[in-house]
Amino acid sequence: MTDLTVGVDIGGSKIAAAVVDPAGRVLARADRTTPGRTTAPSVVEDTIVEAVTDVRAGHLVTAVGIGAAGFVDAGSTRVMFAPHLSWREEPLGERLEQRLGLPVTVDNDANAALWAEHRFGAASDADEVALITLGTGIGGALLIGGVVYRGHGGMAGEFGHTRVVPDGRPCECGRTGCWEQYCSGKALARFAREAGRDLVGPDLTAAANAGDIVAQGAFAEIGRWLGIGVANIVAGLDPAVIVVGGGVSAAGELLLNPARQALAGSLVGAEHRVIPPLRIAALGADAGMIGAADLARVGR
Repeated sequence: MTDLTVGVDIGGSKIAAAVVDPAGRVLARADRTTPGRTTAPSVVEDTIVEAVTDVRAGHLVTAVGIGAAGFVDAGSTRVMFAPHLSWREEPLGERLEQRLGLPVTVDNDANAALWAEHRFGAASDADEVALITLGTGIGGALLIGGVVYRGHGGMAGEFGHTRVVPDGRPCECGRTGCWEQYCSGKALARFAREAGRDLVGPDLTAAANAGDIVAQGAFAEIGRWLGIGVANIVAGLDPAVIVVGGGVSAAGELLLNPARQALAGSLVGAEHRVIPPLRIAALGADAGMIGAADLARVGR
């Protein structure tokens, strides 16, 4: 098969790579653990190369797309800042091209996930979309007129680091009170732990689905903060659809029901306007890889 590309999704806890065809189908994949926040950039680069080399074996690949959890420059080559990694003005695209021998496009991971949902998933019917990804932190992205909006410097959509609580909880970015400290996988686990349940990830979701009151309360709290933050986005941008992705979104209605209530209660003039629907991302954890691969194929 021709025109195969590799998409790489670099998250706070996992690096996932996949060979993707033009229809958005994943043909092969490889996962690696993301090196720690204090690890040298070269070690993260080694891990990416290892994953791409593994997954491309046996496939004729024409390009590589990287979805990075951080601020990516408008030239799609350099990661300027990554809150959960040690990257600071890192020329990731250039270095990976040298090592892989393929064209490499770098974009924000949420931009990549949004593009995948627009092309193949939950936002295929809309051209004005906001995506919120809830994982280790919060990622965000915007689609305006069917085009990913990156802003003047390439760094639009960093909703997770908008301040929602003045002098609030410290954040990995160096500031305090960021939205992702109250609405993310880390925040979810913290809410549950403070209420007496030392559960994380799928175990916490399973407990909530089984009726555990504390686990359900943790999702209700995260959902409330999700709705509050989304209300700010809707007030400023008025998108047609809000897509919620990332690992935490696997909880589905446990998360979206309280989010919808908080959105309606927080949005200015809610009773006089159309409130955009909240939808769970259709492509799940693969969205970032699929989107990065497709952006490498069709161009940013």
